[in-house]
Amino acid sequence: MVVENLAKVEKNICAACQRSGRKREEVTLIAVSKTKPVSMIEELLPGGTRDFGENKVQELCDKYEQLPKDIRWHMIGHLQRNKVKYVVDKACLIHSVDSLRLAETISAEGVKKGITVPVLIEVNVAGEESKFGAAPEETEDLIREIAKLPSIAVKGLMTIAPYVENPEDNRGYFASLKKLCVDIKNKNIDNVSMDILSMGMTGDYEVAIEEGATMVRVGTGIFGERDYTI
Repeated sequence: MVVENLAKVEKNICAACQRSGRKREEVTLIAVSKTKPVSMIEELLPGGTRDFGENKVQELCDKYEQLPKDIRWHMIGHLQRNKVKYVVDKACLIHSVDSLRLAETISAEGVKKGITVPVLIEVNVAGEESKFGAAPEETEDLIREIAKLPSIAVKGLMTIAPYVENPEDNRGYFASLKKLCVDIKNKNIDNVSMDILSMGMTGDYEVAIEEGATMVRVGTGIFGERDYTI
């Protein structure tokens, strides 16, 4: 079932790339496996899927230990500073850096482990009170501060757009994040490369791709609905 679902998502991604004149290889599909068992992830491995997203540090670490080491784990959930040390050397990318204090903790752990940790800055593009993320107008200043820190490298931006019935409702948010990304890239800040734009989820990833997403995070569309009661 997950293999069939993945094939449908893949087809939609290809169509969205075609509509917007982009190459398929410009977009990375992250299969969001939060709350899903290792067995479901294993079903996707023979087909070549290697990018998986997790929301919780403990779950990412558990799965990291149980699954092949060539999997690229993306930390996409809100990250507490006291959990940073467990994940900096396991995640290929932390998508959810939304404060200087969190970045400082990541930097300190990176220094300790002798690694440079790639991160994205989470932007609250719709200004929703329920969401984490930097305000768009504060993002450049935050990036300039983080760029001064050792062992951390800003690679781009991430947003969690509002939950909407009609994905077109989010097109403007995706377009504005893309613009912000390009504007900051053009500033040529040292230690910052704005090549990654992580936006778009199950309900709106096609629109996100049309507006320039380089990573889309699809969970429900691949693994089915989640049961949060377990």
